Amino acid sequence: MEQVLNQMLDRYQINNLEDKKNAIKEIVQEIVLCGLSRAGFFNEAAFYGGTALRIFYGLDRFSEDLDFSLILQNPNFDLSKYFSYIENETQSLGLNFKVTEKIKSFDSNIKSAFLKGNTKEHIMTFYENNADAKLINKDEAIRIKFEVDINPPAGANYEIKFGLLPSPYQVRLYDLPSLFAGKIHACLCRNWQSRVKGRDFYDYVFFLSIGAKVNLTNLKAKLIQSQFINENFDLTIENLKAMLNKRFEHMDYEQAKEDVLPFVKDKSKLDLWSKEFFIEITKNLQAM
Repeated sequence: MEQVLNQMLDRYQINNLEDKKNAIKEIVQEIVLCGLSRAGFFNEAAFYGGTALRIFYGLDRFSEDLDFSLILQNPNFDLSKYFSYIENETQSLGLNFKVTEKIKSFDSNIKSAFLKGNTKEHIMTFYENNADAKLINKDEAIRIKFEVDINPPAGANYEIKFGLLPSPYQVRLYDLPSLFAGKIHACLCRNWQSRVKGRDFYDYVFFLSIGAKVNLTNLKAKLIQSQFINENFDLTIENLKAMLNKRFEHMDYEQAKEDVLPFVKDKSKLDLWSKEFFIEITKNLQAM
C-alpha cells in the first residue's frame, strides 16, 4: 500500500503545502478511476473534461473534478451503486474517504457526488513526519466532485485508455476531437458564477497546441441542447471560428487569468492572453 502511494507521489515536484494537497487530490482521482473500472462503470459511461485531459493527454494544470457521460441516455441511472467500489479502492490503500450523493431539489441531467476525506489525516498518511500538518485545520476536508451526464448529446466518439497505478485499469474516454468539442462548448456557453472560467480557455490553447481537431457533430448537438443554436444552424468550421471570435472580443481577460492562476505552475503561459492572441490562434482550428 505504502509503496504504491510512494510510486504515485514520485511523479510530483512538491514545493509547498498547496502542491501536497493537489498531489493527493490527483492521486485520489486516479484511485477513483481504478475503482470505477473494477465496478464495470465504463461499460455504460465515458470519462471526459479537464481531468481526463490531464491524466491521458498531459494537460499541465491541476483539475479539480471528475466528469463522466453515459453512453446512452438513462434517466434512471443510479450513481450510488458505484460508491462502495470507490470507497473499497481507497480503503485498500489505507485511505479514509466516503462518497455521498448530492441530492438536487430540481430536475437535472447531471448526477453529482462528492468524495470526502480529512485533509490533515491524509497529509500525514502521504507525507510522514510532515511539519505542514500543524498548519491545517483539523476539520479541513479534501473534496473531489464527480458528475455524470445522464442525457448526453449525440455524436461523441470514444477510445479505450489504460492506467497502471494504483493497479492496472481500463477507462472508456471521449476521443480527442470529442473532448475538444466539449471544451469549445464550455468556452462558448459557460460562465462560472457570473465570471469567466479561465480554465476552459487555458485548455482551449492546450488543444490547439497539440494539433487536436474538433468533432463538429458532437459540438452541434451540445450547442443545440444548450439552446445556443437551433437545429437548422449550419455549423461549419468557419461559422464556429466566427462564434469563438465574437466570444474573444468581449471576454474579460484579467478575470480569466485570475481564475486559472491557482491551477498552473508556469504563470508566464498567460502573459499573451488577449483578444488578438485568441483570434490569431483560432485560425488554426480544424474539424476532424
